[in-house]
Amino acid sequence: MTLTFSAQRTQYANDAVLSASPVRLLTMLYDRLMLDLERAAVAHESADWQTMSNNLLHAQAIVTELSSSLKVDLWDGGPQLFALYQYCQSLLVLANVRREAAGIHEAIDHLEPLRQAWQEAAAQLSVQPAAGASGAISRDLGVA
Repeated sequence: MTLTFSAQRTQYANDAVLSASPVRLLTMLYDRLMLDLERAAVAHESADWQTMSNNLLHAQAIVTELSSSLKVDLWDGGPQLFALYQYCQSLLVLANVRREAAGIHEAIDHLEPLRQAWQEAAAQLSVQPAAGASGAISRDLGVA
């Protein structure tokens, strides 16, 4: 059986997710979240409400996943990060309902620094040879 290019690409993406470390999964979620928000902003500019809505709904699902995987009791910043996720969730819902770009841009402003921080943390982990370091770090930072 020969897979089409699209099917091969989908299989590759699925394999990448299934084999990723917890920290890498987190960075992948943030990358996709920011892509969804950028796509929603572009769709808003062209009044493509369906595309904007689809991207915002996917972004909301990612924020929900980030919120649900956060272990707020494991570190001092947990409750504040959870509150930020909830605030961004409400921004995205309102942006979708009201068809306003301001909430999209505000969410980007709040979430992009977090994405960059996780990218930097993941890069630092990739140069550390200690086995199990990603699991220990992700537990220390309150990520499931």
